[in-house]
Amino acid sequence: MVEIPPLFLATAVQAVIKAGAMQLAGIDHLQVEKKGAIDLVTQIDRDVERMFRALIADRFPAHAVLAEEFEARGDRQNDTEYCWVFDPVDGTTNYAHGLPIFCCACSLEFNGKPVVAAIYDPSRRELFTAQKGQGAWLNGVPMRVSSATTLIDSLLCTGFPYSMHTEGEYLLGLFGDFIREARAVRRLGSAAIDLAYVAAGRFDGFWEVRLNPWDVSAGALLIEEAGGRVTTLSGAPFDSRLGEVVASNGPIHAAMVQTIRSRNRTN
Repeated sequence: MVEIPPLFLATAVQAVIKAGAMQLAGIDHLQVEKKGAIDLVTQIDRDVERMFRALIADRFPAHAVLAEEFEARGDRQNDTEYCWVFDPVDGTTNYAHGLPIFCCACSLEFNGKPVVAAIYDPSRRELFTAQKGQGAWLNGVPMRVSSATTLIDSLLCTGFPYSMHTEGEYLLGLFGDFIREARAVRRLGSAAIDLAYVAAGRFDGFWEVRLNPWDVSAGALLIEEAGGRVTTLSGAPFDSRLGEVVASNGPIHAAMVQTIRSRNRTN
C-alpha cells in the first residue's frame, strides 16, 4: 500500500473546515443561479472551489483536481497518480433554501482509489475523516457501522438525481420496494452526509444512481474504513466514476443488492 503523508489528510481537513466557515458566512446573502431545471448553484459553491483549487495548486502543484463547478486541464484520474475530488457544497438545494443539511466533501484518490477523506457538516460541527488502512473518525472518535442484520431492522437512505422528472417511475418503484422491506427510508438531500451517516452507524444502508465522483468518493472511504461495504448497484466493485452506489454496514448488503436486482428484472 502506498505511504500516505500526514499532510494529505491535514490538507483535506483544512479545506473542508474552511469551506464550512464560508458556507455559514454566506448563507444569509446567497446569489443563486440555475444550472438546469432544478439544479442550483450559488456563489459560495464557486468561491469555495476557487479556495480549494488555489490551496492544492500551492501545496501539491503536480496533483489533479476534480471538482463540481469548474473544469480544468488534468481533471481526470488517469492524468496523474493523485487526484483530489472535491464538492464545495454538497446539498446545494438544501443550502439555497436555508435547510441546514449540507456539507463539504473532499477525498484524495491514488490511481482512482480514495486514500484520504474528509466531510464537514458546519451546521452540526461534525467532521468525518478517514485514511486508507487507518480507520475512520467522527470529531476524532473512531466510527463503526451499525450491527443491523436484516432490512426490516434497518434505517435506509437514498437520493434522487436531477433527472428525476424524466425517469421517476423506476426510481420511485425502487424507493417503494425498500419502503416495504426496511424499517424506514429517508431522503436528506446530501449524498456525502448520507454516506457519512452510514459510516457512523446512523443509517444502515444507502443507494443512489446518477451520482458524480465528488458526491461519493470521500463517503465510500469513510464506510470502508468504518467496517462497511460499498459496491455498484449490481454488487460489482465500487468506482467513483461509475455514477452509482450501494453502501451498507455489510450484513444487509446482499439483501439490498437483491432488492435492486429484482426491480431491474421487472423494468
